[in-house]
Amino acid sequence: MKLRKASAAAAAAVALALTVTACGSGKKDDAAGGGSAGGGDKITIGIKIDQPGIGLKTPDGKFVGFDVDVAKYVAKELGYEEGDIVFKETKSADRETAIERGDVKFIVASYSINDKRLAKVDFAGPYLLAHQDILVRADDDSIKSPADLNNKKLCSVTGSTSAQNVKDKLAPKAQLQEYGGYSECLTGLENKVIDALTTDDSILAGYAAQEAFKGKFKLAGFKMSNENYGIGLKKGDTELKDKINKALEKMVQDKSWDKAVEAHFGPAGYKNEPAPKIGNIVK
Repeated sequence: MKLRKASAAAAAAVALALTVTACGSGKKDDAAGGGSAGGGDKITIGIKIDQPGIGLKTPDGKFVGFDVDVAKYVAKELGYEEGDIVFKETKSADRETAIERGDVKFIVASYSINDKRLAKVDFAGPYLLAHQDILVRADDDSIKSPADLNNKKLCSVTGSTSAQNVKDKLAPKAQLQEYGGYSECLTGLENKVIDALTTDDSILAGYAAQEAFKGKFKLAGFKMSNENYGIGLKKGDTELKDKINKALEKMVQDKSWDKAVEAHFGPAGYKNEPAPKIGNIVK
């Protein structure tokens, strides 16, 4: 009798374990599965790790920023808890390759949607409409239009097209200064070695919102281009794209999007555009 009771108890324990395992395997969204970057217990998401306000890895190893919040929200809607996420640095020049190779399941990294990129990858979103702008010192009222950049020292990072766009189209006499990183441009701006820094307004707002720079800089609000930030994913993965789009729509509806914008860009006085509608690419 005791043996039969023990056997029955063991069988029940095995059945319970199988049930729990089955439930656990259904936790992750099937659309995010498959490949080394998704499925199973983890999902790998590409982000920037050196852009304050957008995507930054802090000294204690945490990841913070607006794009990071978007990535976490989308992953949760796909069935992944924060601990299931593996964030992978994805530099601008490597984004399409990382997606095509399967190094990441999707990328949330100030990734502007354009025709050249759409030939290689798909995009969910857009989830943010940014614009090329300039950052100046808070007490500088000499630059009131892009034309005022003529004969001014204009900084951007080496290899960026932002400063060249200004020189080619808006201020041909602007004196371009190329530095290794945006932080160097900010230091030059603070020390009056340069007069203005240019790139996407969201990136500028993220830098200006840092504790060390609060109140020292301001965005001009010139809106010199439209940058539709999207979530990059593998070409043809319509199922995952649709699910990410639904997650983004929910993020806007429940006001999590507004909270993330205010948390990461608000301290710089960033006047953001309203959340864009899915599929609405502003040219």
